[in-house]
Amino acid sequence: MIIKIPYGKEYQELSINAPFELLEAASPEIKDEKLLINDALKNPVTSPTAEDFIANARDLLIIVNDASRPTPTAKIIKELYGYLNKCHSLTFIIATGTHRAPTHEEMIYIFGEFYAEFKHNIIVHDSRNKAGNVYMGTSKHGTEIYLNRCLQNATDVLVIGSVEPHYFAGYTGGRKAFLPGIAGYRSVEMNHQHAMSDDSQSLALKGNPVAEDMTDALDFLNYLNIFSIQAVLTGEHKIYAVTAGEIVKSFELAVRRADEIYCVRYKSKADIVIAVAPYPLDIDLYQAQKALENGKLALKDNGVLILVSKCRMGVGEAAFMQLLGRANSCQEALDAIAKGYRLGDHKAAKLLQLGARVQLYLVSDIDDKIAAEAKFIPQSDVQTAFDNAVKHIERQGKSPKTIILPQASLTVPLKKQC
Repeated sequence: MIIKIPYGKEYQELSINAPFELLEAASPEIKDEKLLINDALKNPVTSPTAEDFIANARDLLIIVNDASRPTPTAKIIKELYGYLNKCHSLTFIIATGTHRAPTHEEMIYIFGEFYAEFKHNIIVHDSRNKAGNVYMGTSKHGTEIYLNRCLQNATDVLVIGSVEPHYFAGYTGGRKAFLPGIAGYRSVEMNHQHAMSDDSQSLALKGNPVAEDMTDALDFLNYLNIFSIQAVLTGEHKIYAVTAGEIVKSFELAVRRADEIYCVRYKSKADIVIAVAPYPLDIDLYQAQKALENGKLALKDNGVLILVSKCRMGVGEAAFMQLLGRANSCQEALDAIAKGYRLGDHKAAKLLQLGARVQLYLVSDIDDKIAAEAKFIPQSDVQTAFDNAVKHIERQGKSPKTIILPQASLTVPLKKQC
């Protein structure tokens, strides 16, 4: 059988003649996107309508995701435009977290046809600009919360995001617009250090210290009037559901809708898992690592995990690669982290921990030498990677079973109930 494996904006073909399961995000019937958005805007959760919210806003601040998320920001702005163009004061802030600023092409991706009109109203969050971020308080888990200074003078905030499972924050979206979205580097670093906890995992919110930090950050912003719009997308980035209104309630509703799409069931664990980080989540290896964390849930010990990610911008966070390059084992990484955590260390430690029990292959545009330093066995293409994985499993005297996750950055494999 020939299966098309996403790679960047294109596909690679995989010929497979052995038992396999293809675990895709659900593809339910999709309603008209315009109707979905407008229905949410006119029927928000415990909040005035979007029209009333914007009409009564004084200095409206709109938080939007950067290009690493598939959020349909431009489509939502299009439905809000009739209200937004009446605002006397309007500012967009791009929630980059610790990411770099968007390129011109990425600005077009985010704002679509409205970029030319709004480009002078856009600011880009810079987590490393200490003067641009202000201390708000400390979370119950000890994280110092610094947020963009623009919130000091804000009264009305509109958040546009998208909700899907996240491998250590539980879910993206909602409160994540503030932390890590427009948080200081120190705050993101302290928050992400909690990702080392066993309680920080996909689908987990209660008891998850990473997620609870994000909720605590919101508590420091109770002086703001916040209206949240959250989209739930299919694996093909079509809009499945939209929620709007009060930020916590609308997020909780979006979480329930996201589970309908992204929780996928498998019959039994596999010897080979092909985990794909699809566009735009293939921006770099640092981001693509999310696909590994989901893919490993369906993989047997001593199996082969094939990460497929174009990694368009290379490796990503420098500290992540530095730790991978100098640590030869998970314990070495943990020892280094104990001496002083840096953002990205948790990802390196998790990758090393995974590499201790399985083979890690990488299909990407990254140089083979760099891939090897990152503790992967580089592969030229998906077919070569799969063929080599089959040989590796057969040398163990096994007949391999394969699981393919075309949207592994988003889909969470769960064992089918008996």
